[in-house]
Parts: sequence; structure tokens; C-alpha cells
Amino acid sequence: MTGASAPGDAALAGWARDTLGHDFTDLGLLRRALTHSSVPGTGSYQRLEFLGDRVLGCVVAAWLYRDYDEPEGKLTARYHGLVEGPACAEVARGLGVPEHLFMEKTVRAKGLGRSDNVLGDIAEAIVAAIFIDGGFAAAETFVRANWGKLLDAGPRLLVDPKSRLQEWALGQSRQAPTYELIGREGPDHAPRFKVRVVVRGHDPVAGEGANKREAEKAAAVAMLEKVTS
Repeated sequence: MTGASAPGDAALAGWARDTLGHDFTDLGLLRRALTHSSVPGTGSYQRLEFLGDRVLGCVVAAWLYRDYDEPEGKLTARYHGLVEGPACAEVARGLGVPEHLFMEKTVRAKGLGRSDNVLGDIAEAIVAAIFIDGGFAAAETFVRANWGKLLDAGPRLLVDPKSRLQEWALGQSRQAPTYELIGREGPDHAPRFKVRVVVRGHDPVAGEGANKREAEKAAAVAMLEKVTS
């Protein structure tokens, strides 16, 4: 796709039915959930993301409480692993969301359509769109079908990369990694941050993201790949 183009209504409805598992009565909800703020003159996913974050949290918390007879601490760890940005972005990629985004051409060219930050927010916006269109039961079915795959994939997706890197570094050198912001570029509506992570005994590694937190996670992932490969 180029520019802000995305599938027409028939293709979008078919994708929703076949991939998302929901037949929308109001397809405009899904279209808005897939629309980035760079597209002029239209509503974006941001308000839906606000609602979807809460719906997702409620579904996941109730699901874990019912299905996992564990202490609160373990439930909390599972919960955060499932609802934080990288996990939601993984769900979005699995659903093919990047190919269905409405996004301004130059913003897409910067890679924002593949950003964990954007994809994670849009996954939550889709949850909200399904919730508004079909009710809580429809949203719950969607969440369990797709976020459940993360549990099936094991701990790789359920542990924050910064936490994994810190655990590894402390075990090796007894010093925690340090992060330094080394660059910021792009317009206000689509910034790109660059962060360097330093681990004692290893050359620094950099990562980029749509915000500082995402860039730190990208740097942590890059460092983990380097030191554990």
C-alpha cells in the first residue's frame, strides 16, 4: 500500500470476519481503530486505544484469575507480560495489522507502521472496536483467542526485555545495564528516539523506537541477541 491507502470496505470486512473472528455491524469502528493520527481529516485509533486498554486489562485479569491458581505476584507478572506493548504488538503482527493500516505515506516510510508502540496501541483499539460493536463477550472471545497464543509461546514474549537483560547482566558482572538517550529526530507527531545501552564488559548497542521506553526495549533486545548468541 502507498500513502494512507488501505483495503476497501469489502476487503476490510472479510479480513475482520476471517482473521479477527468478528463480523462488524459498524465497520467504521474497525476503520478508525486502524487509522493513524498522521491521516488528516479523520479520527484516529487513540480514543479507541484508551478504552481498549481497559477492556483488555479486565478480560486478561478475569481470565488469569479463573484459569491460574497462583499467588498474586505470579498472576501480576503474567498479567503485565500479556497486556504491555510488546505483547500487544506481537498480536497485531500475527493478525496482519501492518498491511491494513491507514497511515500517511512519509510516516509509513519511517517504519512507524512496524513500531511496537503503534501496533500495540492499535491492537488495543481493535479490542475496543469489537467491544463497542459486539459487547464484552465478543471482546473476550477475541482476546482469549489471540493473547492466549502468547501463553502458548512460552516465556519469551511474557518477560520484558529490559528485565531479562538486567537479570543476565547482574548474574555476569553484578552491575545493572545503563541506558542513554543519544538521538531524537522526526516531526512531533512521528518522533524517533535512539537509545544506547551499556553493559559492563561489552560494546554499547543502540535501539530505536517511537518513544524513549520503546527505544530502550529495542536496545535491550539487541544487546540480549548479541551477548547470548
